[in-house]
Amino acid sequence: MKKIRLAILLSGSGTTFQYIQDRIEEGGISAETAVVVSSRAEAFGLERARKHDIPAFVVPRKEYNEKFGDSALEDFNRTLLEKIEPYNVDLVVLAGFMSLLTPEFIDRYRGRIMNTHPALIPMFCGDQLYGDRVHRAVVEYGVKVSGCTIHFVDEQYDHGPVIIQKTVPVTYKDTYKDVAAKVQAEEKPAYCEAIQLFAEGRLKIKGRIVIVHPRK
Repeated sequence: MKKIRLAILLSGSGTTFQYIQDRIEEGGISAETAVVVSSRAEAFGLERARKHDIPAFVVPRKEYNEKFGDSALEDFNRTLLEKIEPYNVDLVVLAGFMSLLTPEFIDRYRGRIMNTHPALIPMFCGDQLYGDRVHRAVVEYGVKVSGCTIHFVDEQYDHGPVIIQKTVPVTYKDTYKDVAAKVQAEEKPAYCEAIQLFAEGRLKIKGRIVIVHPRK
């Protein structure tokens, strides 16, 4: 099987990227990471990429806010595209990337951008719910299950078609840290599963529905 080429976008430590890269190198994902781009210069994910001899770039989101005013997001996204496009990537993987993608970016890679969210979309999601905020909200609401969602990206936060969801139980004894640990144990393997399904050509988007075709 021909390997697909990934662009990884990140903003922080890069633990999700590292997990994916480890599975690639073990042969569990039919892919290669072509390029890594961070929105923060201090992101440790850049160092992880360089240790694997993967081209790594910084497009500092904060500087665009300071210099470009109303057009900051658009200019930021155009620069992201400039960094990615020379590498002929098949799939853009958001791995802790903390910025909204513009319609221009999404149109360029529509149906070829994935993200993960640490809850069961459409519950506990949106631009103000990320990281530990999600798990705190889950505990405070008193739901009995939570989980993670791997989805294609569209123009809204945590809104695109769902590829995979994994559930975990939530008990009255659980703290938000307990819930986070349970979700994280499911999230990274689920992300790798979704990427492999894409690599095998088994995902088809029909409206909001993602059809997973059986392996031939």
